[in-house]
Amino acid sequence: MAMDDVALLSATEMVARFQDRSLSPVEATKAALERIDRHDGTFNGYCLVDADGAVASARNSEARWQKGTPLGPVDGVPTSVKDLVLAKGWPTRRGSKTTTADPAPEDAPSVARLREAGAVLLGKTTTPEFGWKGVTDGPLTGITRNPWDPNRTPGGSSGGAAVAAASGWERSISAPMAAARSAFRRASAEFLGSRRASAASPSGRQAHSRRCRIWGR
Repeated sequence: MAMDDVALLSATEMVARFQDRSLSPVEATKAALERIDRHDGTFNGYCLVDADGAVASARNSEARWQKGTPLGPVDGVPTSVKDLVLAKGWPTRRGSKTTTADPAPEDAPSVARLREAGAVLLGKTTTPEFGWKGVTDGPLTGITRNPWDPNRTPGGSSGGAAVAAASGWERSISAPMAAARSAFRRASAEFLGSRRASAASPSGRQAHSRRCRIWGR
């Protein structure tokens, strides 16, 4: 199976393939990392990528699937953590130069639950400074761009996560956004990544890309 095809599988499709051993978590993770390496310089969806840690986690998952003992329903599925949320060993910069790069001493509860279920954490995705607005740009990480049209925004405050899901860099299983965030901000970012990603999306638009035009910059 081609790397791009692997990266565009849904989480449920990946898990089904892990079960029948037609795909391994290592292959799925490497496919996601390859697409990040190829395209993130243009779209800026990730502010931190832990490739070595992700592959090591995927190897552990692969061993569990070979034994028939997955940890949970997303064991081996590559995903990310928004950079407003603590993940042990990684800094939480919240898109701001006023924060430190000190690694977090522990996981937020949502991240802990993902680890307990066996998810492979690829890294942290971009957010506007302190997640305060409906577009994703800021002084620390710069501008995050829409993969359907790099001249437009993917929305916010989960713009990086939306780009990652739409571009096949991860499967969107990360923790739900805080209820306090406005529906406008949530909808603009989630809508971009809600449909099945296309292999063409990082380099060219398809017909439904026009749905994102209202988020123009």
